[in-house]
Amino acid sequence: MPEKPIIVYFRSAEQANEALNKMKREFEVIEASIDQFDGYPGNGHDPGNPITGHIPSLGSLTLGGDFNRDAGILAATSVSASGLSSGEPGNMVSGVNIILTAIVQEENGEQAMQIAQDCGAE
Repeated sequence: MPEKPIIVYFRSAEQANEALNKMKREFEVIEASIDQFDGYPGNGHDPGNPITGHIPSLGSLTLGGDFNRDAGILAATSVSASGLSSGEPGNMVSGVNIILTAIVQEENGEQAMQIAQDCGAE
C-alpha cells in the first residue's frame, strides 16, 4: 500500500507526543520519531567541572554544539548562547524546534495532518 510521510513542527515535545499518541489510537503509524533540532551540529561538550575543565567554546556549553575553535567563537556570538534571547519560562529559548516525523498509510495522511494541527503543529 502507498505510504504518506508526515513532517510537522511543534513548540514542545508534549505537543508532538500528544499528536503521535492520537495518531496511533486512530490508525496504524508505520514509523515515527520525535526529535529536537537546532542550527548547531553535535551533542555538546561536558567538561565535568566547567571551572577547571577544558571548554572548547561557550557555544559548546550553552548551545549543545560540537564545534572546532573557529566555529565555536562564531557560535558564541549568537544571542542564544548568552541566554539573553530567552522569552520562555525557565529561560528556555523560544521557538519551533521539535519535529515529528511519521509514516502512515496514504489514506490516513490528511487525518494525520489534521491531528497534528489540532495538537499545535505550526
